[in-house]
Amino acid sequence: MKINGQAFETEVLRAEGKVLVDFYADWCGPCKMLSPILEELEKEGSVKVCKINVDEENALAVQYRVSSIPMLVLFENGKATKTTLGYQSKEKLLDFIG
Repeated sequence: MKINGQAFETEVLRAEGKVLVDFYADWCGPCKMLSPILEELEKEGSVKVCKINVDEENALAVQYRVSSIPMLVLFENGKATKTTLGYQSKEKLLDFIG
């Protein structure tokens, strides 16, 4: 689900369990390649996925030190626990999520 800065607190910081936040941009090729994999993981129930467009939500991108995209941040019970950069295969993402 694509979210904005206002929804970030509710959807990510107050969420119970794991939330995978995808910092992306519409013009980013690797981001486009990653998107169907993230959708698949969410449909399978592996993790809740929230997408944040860095061009539209610059303050969040700065707050989480997004230096390259796609950047994935795993939140567990509202706390950022892990970060990974670039395109990832489904298998690597499953390992990353744990």
